[in-house]
Amino acid sequence: MTDAARRALVVGASRNLGLGLARELLTRGWDVVGTVRGGRRTGLHELADAHPARVRIERLDTTVPAEIDRLRDRLDPASLDLLFVNAGITDADVPAAEVGDDVFTRVMLTNALAPVRVVERLADRVTPQGTVAVMSSRQGSISLNERGGHEVYRASKSALNQLVRSYDARRTDRRTLLLVHPGWVQTELGGDGAPLTVEQSAPGILDMIGKHTGDGGLQFRNHLGEVVPW
Repeated sequence: MTDAARRALVVGASRNLGLGLARELLTRGWDVVGTVRGGRRTGLHELADAHPARVRIERLDTTVPAEIDRLRDRLDPASLDLLFVNAGITDADVPAAEVGDDVFTRVMLTNALAPVRVVERLADRVTPQGTVAVMSSRQGSISLNERGGHEVYRASKSALNQLVRSYDARRTDRRTLLLVHPGWVQTELGGDGAPLTVEQSAPGILDMIGKHTGDGGLQFRNHLGEVVPW
């Protein structure tokens, strides 16, 4: 199947990797619905100005369940070929015991619980043959954690992976479900020293998604298509 006339919802598309994915999808012939959190103008708005017939902007704060429900109501069932949930924040790189309760709660809510809520509420807006992808991280891999650092961020991505795996274990549909490690990318999270740009990571992510469309089940893979150990 070609990418022509396919439709994706990118949650968290205002900047960085989310915006990069929206741009790359457009170059591949997809129509894009992208979400932003606030009312300010973003790169996604510029993209919509350039492609008014192919880019639709929706407002969504993933940490507010009522906003997820309102977005659900604005989407027709089985109207998407891809749902990509891209959400993530970090905290200071300090031991977990030094992190305040408010910071811990905010990181866990944003990185783990909120994305799963989005998947739970919006998965049926994806066609039965479509794909649900969630932005995870190699840092969420327990077996690969040999150096420590960014402890709460790591824990939030591990929690995300576990919650998505639990969701997969009890769901009855067979849509393809992907946890995605984008590589170490030059964003606010990755820092300027990261080896990959958004423009390098986004095409790899979409190539990987394309190769596994229709697989069914859950996989944890990186932007090169390699399996990431749990």
